[in-house]
Amino acid sequence: MVDRQLRRRGVTDEATLEAMLQVPRHRFVSGINARFAYADKALPTADGQTISQPYMVALMTELLGVERGYRVLEIGTGSGYQTAILAHIGADVVSVERSTPLAAAAEQRLESLGCSEQVRIVVGDGTRGRQEEAPYDRILVTAAAPRVPAAYREQLVDGGRIVIPLGDRDVQRLTVLDRHGEQWTRTQSTACRFVPLVGVDGWQGPSRANSERRKPASSSTVDDVGPDTR
Repeated sequence: MVDRQLRRRGVTDEATLEAMLQVPRHRFVSGINARFAYADKALPTADGQTISQPYMVALMTELLGVERGYRVLEIGTGSGYQTAILAHIGADVVSVERSTPLAAAAEQRLESLGCSEQVRIVVGDGTRGRQEEAPYDRILVTAAAPRVPAAYREQLVDGGRIVIPLGDRDVQRLTVLDRHGEQWTRTQSTACRFVPLVGVDGWQGPSRANSERRKPASSSTVDDVGPDTR
């Protein structure tokens, strides 16, 4: 997966690649789909959700620029795979999940992999962030937002970074926002499809499932991560 898929698609950050190599992706995929765990595509998991394709997880992690000891706020725990990648790099992760069953299952899975000391999973509205444990060095959002929720800007340290898919409900672009005091710079990466970020400062309706067919990435094509991206 690392050599044949991620390196060939341009992922170069060695910490990210090492984490992708070490975290057992098949532990986050159940049943018949486990045999496809290392294919570069989204796969169904529990509660009608999916686990993101490896490339999207690697790309978002690389863009985030995580270093050991960073405090990271993750919005959308899902299966816990992205959470485990961040923890393996050495981040202390606070992860917010809307679904109580998903949060409980991810917590058990991460504990079995020895990640529990670095990860705290809470159930709540991800658009509010997690003020109780702010500020954060990095914020990673695994659902599509029409705008950057105000809470993320408020809870990020000066010099911090947010990676978030921004756009409409159908197509977004991965967007990197860097904070420099009261100034912000914005950089766009690849086009993608994520489920809507639902909450008081996001989309107000339920998620809509997207096709799980993935197109090759380029400046004009879209990586489809399926109906859930975590």
